[in-house]
Amino acid sequence: MSRNVPALPDTVAPEAGFTVPDTTADIIAEVQTDTTGEVTINGATRTVTGNDEAGVREEIIGLVVETARTRGQSVLLQVSDEQGDWPLTVHPNGRVESAGPVVVGRHPKPAHTVPLPVQNSSPRPAVPIEADAPTPFAALLQPPAADAADEPDDEPVSLFDSLLAPLAVAAEPRASVSGAERTPSLPVASAPVISVPVTSVPVTSRPATSPFVTSPAAAAAATSTTVPPNLADFLSSRPPAPTGPAEHGWQGAIRRLTGGLVSLAPSPSEQMQRSAITAVQRSLNGPRTIVVLNPKGGAHKTTATLLIAATFGIYRGGYTLAWDNNETMGTLGVRAQAARHTNTAVDLLRDLDRFGDARSRVGDLDNYVRSQGDAQFDALASDLDPAGAASIDDVAFRKLHTTLSRFYRVLVIDTGNNMRASNWEAAVETADQLVIVSTIREDTGYGAASLLDGLRQKGNADKVAQAVTILASPSKTADEQLSARLHDHFRQLTRTVVDVPYDASLVGGGPLNVDALAPRTRSAWLQATAAIAEGL
Repeated sequence: MSRNVPALPDTVAPEAGFTVPDTTADIIAEVQTDTTGEVTINGATRTVTGNDEAGVREEIIGLVVETARTRGQSVLLQVSDEQGDWPLTVHPNGRVESAGPVVVGRHPKPAHTVPLPVQNSSPRPAVPIEADAPTPFAALLQPPAADAADEPDDEPVSLFDSLLAPLAVAAEPRASVSGAERTPSLPVASAPVISVPVTSVPVTSRPATSPFVTSPAAAAAATSTTVPPNLADFLSSRPPAPTGPAEHGWQGAIRRLTGGLVSLAPSPSEQMQRSAITAVQRSLNGPRTIVVLNPKGGAHKTTATLLIAATFGIYRGGYTLAWDNNETMGTLGVRAQAARHTNTAVDLLRDLDRFGDARSRVGDLDNYVRSQGDAQFDALASDLDPAGAASIDDVAFRKLHTTLSRFYRVLVIDTGNNMRASNWEAAVETADQLVIVSTIREDTGYGAASLLDGLRQKGNADKVAQAVTILASPSKTADEQLSARLHDHFRQLTRTVVDVPYDASLVGGGPLNVDALAPRTRSAWLQATAAIAEGL
């Protein structure tokens, strides 16, 4: 990390009575994990802790403010986190200001497995996202396409002068820049955009090829006359909703420390999180079925099923079911929170006639499913009797699926390891979205690759092409070479490939506790679920 922090030429003047030292930062801080950080002052390093990353940032600022008060002058702080290097001026009265350009994305956390290119290892520029044409969220998760003609961009991106600029300045039109003068953007972030209210939106006549023309006669008439605007035209002319202030990261910490007097726009990572939540909350045209697959045991299927269901439940507000479709004994019932009963899918199948009446309600299922509390989803376990002879076949699965689809908007189905089982094949047949899960291991990767070959050979090539692949890191440090191979293989076969990090709270194999997950884990599964929702 460099200690030289260049000052902006138009940096806000220091507080009256405070002396600002030279532009060399003598206080260095780093947010190392979700709950710890380090501050180095005059060569002495001190560890700080907090309840979360926001707490760590506030502890760092508090310690630096104390140092500024002791010295009787403002100090320069350079802090590093997973978003980049942040140069700040901290005054003795607690005020925090930008001290220079932000270098974005120089310090990614090593525990997160990033999609790696295979055929071309040179850096590649990101595809810019048009503000008036949102890119599907799943596309944001794919590595950018290779372009041998592009050169790597090592220019730092300055965020704080756009974040701290007055609205009137941000709203001024910018002069056009020729293609030769335009600086390529960094792939990891973009400057935040402040929306300007639209004062008037002229509505012009729609072309003759409008989709609202429904008959040949009307189409012929439209070639010589204009079509007046309708309600759809009016609704499409609305400006985008304004973006709220930052809640997370250094932007959110500064907003809280100043009591809202300095209200910064959200960081690119927070904007991505908000986009993911919007994708998960999207309106669905009827109940939807997600089927989680891998014929190899220990491939993270049950964990993925529960975490996908939990993410849908938390952000959609319930009516989500995680269903263990193992033909005999699965483990979803063991991984889910316990209920006052031990009933399973076999018991529900036996009493299914009770739910044929139109007067039956979702509450009537409480004696068969297991509520997962604040995660706002239910779990339906498979048969857990080791001496039992009952099993679920394709006919039983379809009966259960028909009934459960009346009560739940999203069904996330865990599957067994037998691709030839009739209930396994029935689940694939009813799926609106397939999810291929694998850990970054050779054996589970082999199982997922053979699964896709089998599905394509059995006539499910279209579902495979629209599938989402989730690669889970089995340890704190994943095999990057194997990760690259898996990304390259599944990216060519499925719609998108998403990485989720290792989380120590999942290793024990006990009941899932969403609150125990690291923030990075919850964020990664939110992004994975958003990619899944794009296919629904």
